[in-house]
Amino acid sequence: MSPRFVAYQSVCRSLWLLIGLAFFASGSAALVYQVVWQRVLAFHTGVGITSIALIVAAFMAGLGLGSHAGGVLSARVSPRTALRVFAGLEILIGLFALVSVSLYYDGLERWASGLYVSTAGAALTHFLALLPPTFLMGMSLPFLVRALVRDVQTAPRTIGILYGLNVVGAAAGALVTPWWLLRFYGMDGAVHWGVGANLLAGVTALVAGWLFDRTRGLDTTAVAEPEPASTSPESPQPIERHSLSLWMGLYALSGFIALSLEILWFRVVDVAVKNMAFTFGSVLCFYLLGLGLGSLIGGRLASRWSRPLSTFVTLQCAVLIYAALAITLLARAPVWTPGYSWFIDYWATDYFFQLGADWNLATLARLYLFLPVLLYGPPTFFMGLSFIALQRAVQDDPRTSGRKVGLLQAANIGGCVAGSLLGGLVLIDNLGTPGTLRVLVALGGLVFLGVRVRFDGIRKPTLAWAAALALAFAVIPGGDAFWTRLHGVTTKERPSFIGEDATAVCAVTPGQPGAWRVAVGGLPHSWIPFGGIHSMLGAIPAVVHPAPIDVGVIGLGSGETAWAAACRRETRSVVTWEIAASLPPLLPMAAELMRLGTPVRDFLRDARIHVVPADGRHALLRSEDRFDLIQIDALYRTSHGSGNLYSVEFFQLCARRLKPGGIICTQIPSRRAMLTFTAAIPHTINFGNLMVGSNDPLPIEPETWIARLRSLEVASYLGDSTVRGVESRLIDALPGRRNPQTRLGLNYDLFPRDEFSTPAGVRR
Repeated sequence: MSPRFVAYQSVCRSLWLLIGLAFFASGSAALVYQVVWQRVLAFHTGVGITSIALIVAAFMAGLGLGSHAGGVLSARVSPRTALRVFAGLEILIGLFALVSVSLYYDGLERWASGLYVSTAGAALTHFLALLPPTFLMGMSLPFLVRALVRDVQTAPRTIGILYGLNVVGAAAGALVTPWWLLRFYGMDGAVHWGVGANLLAGVTALVAGWLFDRTRGLDTTAVAEPEPASTSPESPQPIERHSLSLWMGLYALSGFIALSLEILWFRVVDVAVKNMAFTFGSVLCFYLLGLGLGSLIGGRLASRWSRPLSTFVTLQCAVLIYAALAITLLARAPVWTPGYSWFIDYWATDYFFQLGADWNLATLARLYLFLPVLLYGPPTFFMGLSFIALQRAVQDDPRTSGRKVGLLQAANIGGCVAGSLLGGLVLIDNLGTPGTLRVLVALGGLVFLGVRVRFDGIRKPTLAWAAALALAFAVIPGGDAFWTRLHGVTTKERPSFIGEDATAVCAVTPGQPGAWRVAVGGLPHSWIPFGGIHSMLGAIPAVVHPAPIDVGVIGLGSGETAWAAACRRETRSVVTWEIAASLPPLLPMAAELMRLGTPVRDFLRDARIHVVPADGRHALLRSEDRFDLIQIDALYRTSHGSGNLYSVEFFQLCARRLKPGGIICTQIPSRRAMLTFTAAIPHTINFGNLMVGSNDPLPIEPETWIARLRSLEVASYLGDSTVRGVESRLIDALPGRRNPQTRLGLNYDLFPRDEFSTPAGVRR
């Protein structure tokens, strides 16, 4: 081997490193953008499941269209041009992202607010807003494949390396976005890091192309594109061929199943860990990591697969069987199972692990490493292998390699869009998590095994897979059995009540003797019977206001806050917005069977109280109704989405919806929340861990307030215990104080510091 060719190989390896770095950075940036853009766009349409599903579907649709266009266009250019186009795409994505947060947060509200009054208008607006960057993102893989695939023999391996590095980069982006970028830099700062990653990818690709052009003369036998890092020869094996349309159909179904399973897995983990701000990124990281590792390893195995259709079908069946068995074991494993008993104890108590504030490594590993890996680590790995089996089947010409990748990715993403809309909205809403899983097992088994029988006939392996799928389908537990176990209920001595729809999993489960816990997304929100902080939240502003006629309450929980807020005879209407739509019908069912106390029955029968399934912030934003009292029900500061309710902008929105003399009341879970409230509202009063505020002066008049509290009607409504607790708070009232010199920083929509436990001193 000539020294010139050895030098050429060395340069090729270096160039592969550069291009691998570029595509890794590209994947990281894409996930940073997805997490941030989803949060920003939700300010316009709410954080309800319909809003989120529309945003995800719009994001995926743009990727799919871009993949299709990239596949078609990549076949018309040379490999050298394709690499330059890839670099240009990355730079354009970064330039768009540079202005994206301002455009999506301020621009859409200013220019397109009229479109948000309907679901169709919101869907169109999200799609058009996300189309430019996602279309460019979708085009990147087909052009890079066209640039680097040298021959049919090494095509699956090359594509596996590229796709795997990109997805592993996406996993890194999903992890660092909540843990580091949002926590220390806010949404604008996070996007700027993504811009840097895109520019790094684009410049690195340009440098790689330039270096390769400079080394083309090292050996006269050198090809026009860099080779993979390993140049060991592989013996070509003849493989079965099937039409591209068949593979597109199969890969579309695979995408539908994959996205639907992702939604199910996230719901299960979300309930199991009790819903914290860091959960989504941490959970998504392992999903993408399994997919990326499967692609990387599959690239090395692809040359051994002479029957890729059989391999693809086998892997897809393995995904479904593992998913069903993992869910089944999670619900039906014996309570005494080593390691599992810890989870039962965790689910059964009010305690929740405050990720970001609590750093117990053993708890962190159990909840955010072992649980997600065991639940969906293997199936996501199988998904990555499936992608390579598909490439092994269709890649037969380097000139059309990018086109085939683009068309197949477009089909897969189309299936993902259907999974987001049909699986995330329709199936879960009507069938719940276990029921949706049954549909996926049945649908996937029938189609994949049907295709296998069509081309291979009925053989023993096919019958074995059919039997395994039938068994997996049969053992999936029912919804009540599954969710009661994930709330720590192991006996039937006292009743439990489960409600699941597309919005959330809600539960009323036994707590202390004679008491019940009300949980949403696994996280305890309130308790029955009434008499805690929620009664204070409702009653204190109700007696501070001279005549609270119209009251708005954000959050239902057990109904305690809304019940206490309705303690005055003057109150005509209490509108309560609850984002978890399965919770309102759950409470009367539980009350009837558990024979709950008088306050609960009074709340459920009170004609003044109207429960509306909606995102409270979004309801205030899109309505011009005015209230005498706006009450924000208690929410843990580290809960997912708490930044939407503890921000300067939200408190100012509430102030705009007040009547003259109206007041706002909120829990104060941190000093930062207190400073944020006093900065947003002109006049405030501090009652300990809750505050009230108004656009108008608020005199501190404990004698007047206590007189209202002790009136016969109010005192008999609230009960002696609650009256005593409220009275002690009223006596200790202090004026709210601002501190413009604080090092804590305030909570803003685009920098929700409390939600992500941002340390003091991070003022950006």
